[in-house]
Amino acid sequence: MSEDIKSKLARYKTAPFDSRFPNQNQTRNCWQNYLDFQRCQRAMAARGADASPPCQWYFRVYKSLCPTSWVS
Repeated sequence: MSEDIKSKLARYKTAPFDSRFPNQNQTRNCWQNYLDFQRCQRAMAARGADASPPCQWYFRVYKSLCPTSWVS
């Protein structure tokens, strides 16, 4: 399964369509992916596992959707 995640990350171009947020305003989508990234990191830290590969997807999506001033 990790190979599947790695191949998806390698082909990653921009945030995919999320049917939970069908409108043009993607602020909520940005916020939800940011929260998912933080939750993923906390969950992986609690397990004592490396958080980088599984959480990288959420990081890239929220970085793609959110304005640059919010990410920095």
